[in-house]
Amino acid sequence: MRTRATVAGGVVLILVAVIAIWLVVRQVGDRLQLPLAARKCTVQADGRVALDADQMANAATIAAIGAQRGMSERAVVVALATAYQESGLRNLADGDRDSVGLFQQRPSQGWGTPAQIRDPRYAANRFYAALKKVRGWEKMRVTDAAQRVQRSAFPEAYQKWADDSEVLSRALMGDATGAVACTVGRTPAMHGAAAATQLTRNLVLDWGLKGTDPTDPTGLAVTPDDQRDGWRYAHWLVSHAQDHGVKRVRFGDLEWTARAGTWGRADGEQSPAGQVVAEVFNEG
Repeated sequence: MRTRATVAGGVVLILVAVIAIWLVVRQVGDRLQLPLAARKCTVQADGRVALDADQMANAATIAAIGAQRGMSERAVVVALATAYQESGLRNLADGDRDSVGLFQQRPSQGWGTPAQIRDPRYAANRFYAALKKVRGWEKMRVTDAAQRVQRSAFPEAYQKWADDSEVLSRALMGDATGAVACTVGRTPAMHGAAAATQLTRNLVLDWGLKGTDPTDPTGLAVTPDDQRDGWRYAHWLVSHAQDHGVKRVRFGDLEWTARAGTWGRADGEQSPAGQVVAEVFNEG
């Protein structure tokens, strides 16, 4: 009897420990998921944030969709803080119960099919649409606005990501110059014409641009309406450098290169006619 009691007690302790670990991970989220050495992107805009390539690309798409919908920078902060907490800015294939994607939206609660929710653009659009329906969200704390959309069991959890999300939003919405810098590995996901075509397509889809030529096999050029839009597109391109094979981005007299991983003076050259210019890696 003593042996059975001891075993039963041990099982209970293990279950308690597992539950405690799950609760801690749920609360701190990405802070436990990623060693600093793996963080290949840094964002500096009145603060500093470090992310890996996947997180950076997802954050850039979330911000772009918000801008395309005409949402305020505050809305982008709320969206980024929500995705930070729910998924660590990762497009997850699963989660709690039937939750999936960046915002851990649930098909059973009417957010869409699993395939739809795994599309970052669809998921971000659905989040912003739901946020817009919350009366007075603009004056709420980040965590309160997010909670009105998400209905989380941890309603205060979003607030701890507010500062980082504000840094990301300032950069990705074009309020800072040369603020997103990423280091690209030796083997980018794409090369050549395929990379240029996909890069152009996704830039157009994220930002809702028109008239951007997808046929240039070396890269792309886009003409922004103003300086702020120029840095929005430039930072988006750097954010997607790893997954789209971007080698160089130039805007004005500054350029980012995959080799250096940082922004610097473009050797006296300026992008033509105020354009944002991106070059992709050649085949091989």
